[in-house]
Amino acid sequence: MYKISSIYTNKMQKMESKGPRFEIGDFCVKLGSVTINQNFKGVLVEVEYRPCVVPGSAWELMREFLQGFLGSTVSNQAPQYLQKFTFRLFVVKPATTIREIKEELYKLRKAPYIHRQSLRLNPKGKALSDSDTLQSLSISDGGKLYYKDLGPQISWKTVFLVEYAGPLFLYIWIYQRPWIFYGDAGASKIHNVVHTAAVCWGVHYAKRLLETLFVHRFSHATMPLRNLFKNCSYYWLFAMYVAYHVNHPLYTAPSQCQYLVGLATFALCEVGNLSIHIALRNLRPPGSTVRKIPVPTSNPFTALFNLVSCPNYTYEVGSWIGFTIMTSCLPAGLFTFAGAYQMTIWALGKHKAYKKEFSQYPKCRKAIVPFVL
Repeated sequence: MYKISSIYTNKMQKMESKGPRFEIGDFCVKLGSVTINQNFKGVLVEVEYRPCVVPGSAWELMREFLQGFLGSTVSNQAPQYLQKFTFRLFVVKPATTIREIKEELYKLRKAPYIHRQSLRLNPKGKALSDSDTLQSLSISDGGKLYYKDLGPQISWKTVFLVEYAGPLFLYIWIYQRPWIFYGDAGASKIHNVVHTAAVCWGVHYAKRLLETLFVHRFSHATMPLRNLFKNCSYYWLFAMYVAYHVNHPLYTAPSQCQYLVGLATFALCEVGNLSIHIALRNLRPPGSTVRKIPVPTSNPFTALFNLVSCPNYTYEVGSWIGFTIMTSCLPAGLFTFAGAYQMTIWALGKHKAYKKEFSQYPKCRKAIVPFVL
């Protein structure tokens, strides 16, 4: 067994010497309190002018060490002014996981809950996975981990439910109560395309809500709370922007042919998107974060896995292209463009991660657009 010698923050350590100083020949032993940050405090011992943090429960070892050097009796208890800063020793093994260390930090040192903690091998490095072990990370005796507080967290499922419920409610509200926004003009006859658009919009976001509740298995439990406001602003404001124009009394519907092409595209892509989400769900056992190479199933809509890494995004963009064609509405087109841009970034990131994680990953696949990107 071995122990992590220190947990460092990405800020410089602040050391406050309050204890006695003993000089024996060429050696210097100094006791004091050390503040790594407001959550982590311990007993500072300097030997040969090299500082280290010693857990409070190890005071007996410290006492024996000092007695050996000083040749005199040292109290069996840590000095009173140090006791409030001490914490007990946490011994880890090579098989200890990052999650277990987080749990121990929370339990022993009153650190934030584990989903708020980020442990890294260096201050600017990538956050370590909870399933990583010290052995897999090549952390040996005396290794260092860098801690970062991620701030208040919120579950992914809660974020999805809130950000998807908003567009569903807001669009249908504007559709059903046009007089609130357009006055007496809102009582004019509504084109069939407007009714169809409301149904398509409602089906899409109802599908997203149901997928969040019954289909999706999230690889991460939480995200920063601040993301909730950013995501909701994007979805909610665009929902009102699109709904205001599609339901406007002066709205001009496209030709019947354009309407049918757009509707068919939307419907097919919605089915394809759902098919991909179900296939991805079946790749991950319940309660795990296992990642596998996604492959087509017996469902023909999943054949797109042969061409792209993220066909769910491909179908999603296709749905909104169909909605834009069906409504011939500029705000819908802007919403489609913004969504396509963001999903392309996500797809490229996931595509890169797949290739890095799996050496046998199909080289013919693109990220989101077959044969192109």
